Amino acid sequence: MANGVPTQLNICRVRRALFWHACTILFVVSIVVFGTVSASATQKEQAENNSAQLEPTAAELYSEGRYAEAEPLYLRTLEASERTLGPEHPDTLGSVSNLANLYSAQGRYTKAEPLYLRALEAFERTLGPEHRSTLITVSNLAALYSDQGRYTKAEPLFLRAIDGVERTLGAEHRDTLTSIDSLATLYRAQGRYTEAEPLFLRALEASERTLGAEHRDTLTTINNLAGLYSDQDRYPEAESLYLRVLEASERTLGAEHPATLISVNNLALLYNMQGLYAEAEPLSLRALEASERTLGAEHPDTLTAVNNLALLYNDQGRYIEAEPLFLRALEASERTLGLEHPATLISVNNLALLYNMQGLYAEAEPLYLRALVASQRTLGVEHPDTVLFADNLANMREARGH
Repeated sequence: MANGVPTQLNICRVRRALFWHACTILFVVSIVVFGTVSASATQKEQAENNSAQLEPTAAELYSEGRYAEAEPLYLRTLEASERTLGPEHPDTLGSVSNLANLYSAQGRYTKAEPLYLRALEAFERTLGPEHRSTLITVSNLAALYSDQGRYTKAEPLFLRAIDGVERTLGAEHRDTLTSIDSLATLYRAQGRYTEAEPLFLRALEASERTLGAEHRDTLTTINNLAGLYSDQDRYPEAESLYLRVLEASERTLGAEHPATLISVNNLALLYNMQGLYAEAEPLSLRALEASERTLGAEHPDTLTAVNNLALLYNDQGRYIEAEPLFLRALEASERTLGLEHPATLISVNNLALLYNMQGLYAEAEPLYLRALVASQRTLGVEHPDTVLFADNLANMREARGH
């Protein structure tokens, strides 16, 4: 999250707490073949079965952050479904949506958006505007717009999804609560804290009552509410929630489950923001070491942990330790996510911050400019990251007397 650094420089840095929000939902593709088996039908069934087998493998790669490996599998699944089932079969449209989810996770928004729109238009026409698959796609498209900072486009879609699932599935259905959590997360990103909090609290109360205090969805909302409190500097409230999530995750999921490591990372970040470095460092190291071992050195969660450990060192003036971590995060993000992915631009910004804090302005300025120009082009001039990058550059120039 954004937080002020030394007042004499008035630098804004971008921190990344990991969110447990489930606005992007993968479609489970199940292909069922009915009718008399002929030679051609048998071939068709084999092709469909092959597609069905590919989808779980692709989903596993996706969940592990191995996006480059997942993409050809999703493409093959989609091509097979289009050929054997037709372009508007529900399973085909599920594959379209899953490919869009992949592109969205990679920050390849211009490739994701037309796929979401294709799936949404076809679902609306073939299944109806309030079918669950339609509403899932509405929510996923809203999440895409939210990630891009296109909040005025995201909000009405989230509201539509909430209205639709609430009316068709009920006010306390899991889909309804997930959509409410997603809308609250949108408001949080906009700084609309007074609107976000009651939504988080509504989702939390209903989730605790209907799903249980330690259900994954309940812990997701607790985590996101803690993030809201952290953004507002309500640190004692945030800490108690983060600790609750961490303890429940360790007990129900295990000490090295990705969700547990997200909680470890978020608690470390909270302590860092308060200057509690002795409490933050062992948690940051735990999150990084376990993430490297269980998810891999270049998984997005691992790179977030690398970035946040580097920020911890930077905040303490331990620049020699921070620099290789910032460089590692940047190089891996460029290679795995692309030069203009939001996570890559955050790494560019944070490396510039490191140089700026040391007075190495000649090294910092081109990095700030790179992050700013790319963010303006890909996210827009009003996206929070773009605004922060612009502030960072302006503040550095002011500190130099330019």
